[in-house]
Amino acid sequence: MALEDAKTEVDGAFTRRDTRGLAYENAFGGAVSFLRRRYSKDLAGVDLAVTGVPFDQAVTHRPGTRFGPRAIREASTLQPYDPPYGWGYDPLSEFSVVDYGDLAFDYAKVADFPDALHAHIQRILAAGAGSLVLGGDHFITLPILRAHFEKFGPLRVIQFDAHSDLWADDDMSRIDHGTMMYKAVKQGYVDAANSVQIGIRTECPDYLGFNVIDAAEAHQIGPPAVADRVREIVGDAPSYLTFDIDALDPAFAPGTGTPVWGGLASWQAAAILRGLAGINLTGGDVVEVSPPYDPTGATAVAGAHVAMEIMCLYGWTRRQG
Repeated sequence: MALEDAKTEVDGAFTRRDTRGLAYENAFGGAVSFLRRRYSKDLAGVDLAVTGVPFDQAVTHRPGTRFGPRAIREASTLQPYDPPYGWGYDPLSEFSVVDYGDLAFDYAKVADFPDALHAHIQRILAAGAGSLVLGGDHFITLPILRAHFEKFGPLRVIQFDAHSDLWADDDMSRIDHGTMMYKAVKQGYVDAANSVQIGIRTECPDYLGFNVIDAAEAHQIGPPAVADRVREIVGDAPSYLTFDIDALDPAFAPGTGTPVWGGLASWQAAAILRGLAGINLTGGDVVEVSPPYDPTGATAVAGAHVAMEIMCLYGWTRRQG
């Protein structure tokens, strides 16, 4: 850590000029942005835009994920002092990354929300930047996938989750975080046969062709084998990674709306994510962090680390040299 810089840096979310580089202001002070990146609506020359979607009106049980983006940003202030451990490169220095702020929407007009989010992600992708989203409940992935599909075609999805989110629902106007992946498949956004769900531990009558590595199997075969299988399944085609924090066992991430025991440990998730280096990642999200149910902040810390890993994966195939 650059101690001299720590004495003088503050409020880098607004004062820093460069969109690249590590940050050294005190973790406990200053204006909070994701990884101390500069807040900016200017996407010219930006490689990756991080955006928050504070929406939790599609939940089936406990709300609270509207506070997820804020909590993840705050937890992330522990990370930007050094390159991420174990990756061998520094995405914050090699790429232009900004905090694009949150999606603005009318909370009282829930039916308008999907189109608002779709247009928000469209703008990011149209500017040539990648999109990393901090949720929010898992419904938000559906409009995001729609925007990515329009640019990249049918996507191969890597979904970390306790639930398949594939429960049948042919009413495309319903807004439900348990049916959004069903709708994504039915609308052609997702190539299910070449997609994979990891950490599943709730019943699903029909996986619609998804490959499934449930939590029990992941525990049995171990992270390297899981990562190898995922890479075989998605290949080199454009892929999208969505990480529901309830993929982790409640012991590691209690702050979520629908926790299920028997999930992944933090170290397992980290090892699997790092084992995916080289996939053709178009973007990703981390969702379902619900701070009201975790006064320790551990769930938000996990969410911030997952977001960093997604950033590392996104940058891996785009590195110079």
